[in-house]
Amino acid sequence: MGFLNKIVKNESMKSDPKEIYGWRVWVLAISACFGGMLFGWDIGAIGGIMVMPQFKKTFGLPADPKKTADIVSNVVSTLQAGCFLGALIAFYIADKWGRRPSLMSGAAMAIFGIVIQTASSGEIAALYVGRFFAGVGVGAASMLTPLYVSENAPRSIRGGLTGIYQLNVTIGIMMSFWVNYGSLQHSKGDSIWQVPLALQMLPAVFMLVGVGLCNESPRFLAKQDNWEKATAVLTRLRNLPVDHPYVRMELDEMHEQLENERRLIGGASFMDLQREMWLIPSNRKRALISIGLMVCQQMTGTNAINYYAPQIFKNLGIVGPSTGLFATGIYGVVKVVACAVFLLFAADSLGRRYSLLWTSIAQGICMFIIGIYVRTNPPKAGAPISAFGYVSLVCIFLFAAIFQFGWGPVCWILVSEIPTARLRAMNVALAAATQWLFNFVVAQAVPRMLVNVGRAGYGTYFIFGSFCFSMFVFVWFFIPETKGISLEKMDALFGAVESPKLADEEARSSTTKEPIHETTADAIAHERAYEPAHVERK
Repeated sequence: MGFLNKIVKNESMKSDPKEIYGWRVWVLAISACFGGMLFGWDIGAIGGIMVMPQFKKTFGLPADPKKTADIVSNVVSTLQAGCFLGALIAFYIADKWGRRPSLMSGAAMAIFGIVIQTASSGEIAALYVGRFFAGVGVGAASMLTPLYVSENAPRSIRGGLTGIYQLNVTIGIMMSFWVNYGSLQHSKGDSIWQVPLALQMLPAVFMLVGVGLCNESPRFLAKQDNWEKATAVLTRLRNLPVDHPYVRMELDEMHEQLENERRLIGGASFMDLQREMWLIPSNRKRALISIGLMVCQQMTGTNAINYYAPQIFKNLGIVGPSTGLFATGIYGVVKVVACAVFLLFAADSLGRRYSLLWTSIAQGICMFIIGIYVRTNPPKAGAPISAFGYVSLVCIFLFAAIFQFGWGPVCWILVSEIPTARLRAMNVALAAATQWLFNFVVAQAVPRMLVNVGRAGYGTYFIFGSFCFSMFVFVWFFIPETKGISLEKMDALFGAVESPKLADEEARSSTTKEPIHETTADAIAHERAYEPAHVERK
């Protein structure tokens, strides 16, 4: 607790009880966030695997670079197609059966797909099928993990805990890079590419076992009107007695928000929720922000580097499969260190908005420097890398670090915390599906861009750099700060209002309505003034 007080600077950290930061919430976040490692391991592994000579020989890839680029982009993007479907399916499963069983099902589906990929020796069709099934599991995990963690996390450290998802994405990328490098150096025959593919299974297994030992989301249980179990889960997770003011405050806020939402729309069918999302201005704004954030995240160009790092390093003058994979491994280490530093010192202190603003400009500068180098002073075969070339290589690593201070973790934090309770699963599913759709677009486009958009693909970097600069404008006008704000207070932040009729009803009942407290100190001050607003429902 003392360490958290030193590194997390927000009002909630000052007022909330220290007991809520116990080991259970950390174990839950880490277990669920193995879904991020599963995602990262795949996007990092496949680009390195497909440049391995043994893989090319086994699957009979053509010598023509343009034909090979088509096959590579298809293999890479098949996973994105499965992820898109998985993210959408996960919304329905998560709202019907719960966050925890849905996460476990996603892990099992990913394991099934990885087994098919590993056994696909020489059969490109089997590789496609395995990647699609694995993608369904990865896509489900990408939607469910931030949702599950944000609904369980204390408000003061919600950004850091949800951001563990992005940290695990970077750890997965880093580990996949080094596994690829080690396998190329030490394995023989088809094991060179089969070992990296098979080891993708590890984070899925850890997620399946870890989440199986954790609790269901108390906010999902409250949404199901199972207040008795929601109370029991919350008190255990917060390490506080049931009558503690902080627990009462959190339950009251859940009850208040759910009751208000039900009065606004009433039903809970798919079409009811769609009307609630798109016809109520504050909900529509949050849905569009979530979509915009995920489009922007992909258009930074980060996954262009993640998927095709060996080829990009080759274009910058790093030659040879092992040398390219080694440089890619260093790139992965930079991402992990930068993301860990951000989550520790900035996510819940500097905040979401400012993190996105400054990284938009910094990423654009890095991309433009790389593009200028490739355009004006490209590497020549057999010649040493020029000074400008080394500057460009440094910019690749700087870009990796800067991305982890903003557009990497912050997007997942925001899309999981800004929606209203009834729409949270649908909103996160929509955001995750958007992320995978544009991930698919990038995976399809980049190999062709590196071949066709200028010599050595220099235009690729100018395109992504221009998108980065434009993101500054998007954030400046549309993204508010959310650090330290409880999930139930997001409605007020986004200007959610009720209809005049409901407002009149609320005004008439205001003399009996219990207050909702922003801090534990407020709750303690009112402890004797009112009874908890939530009720147990059978």
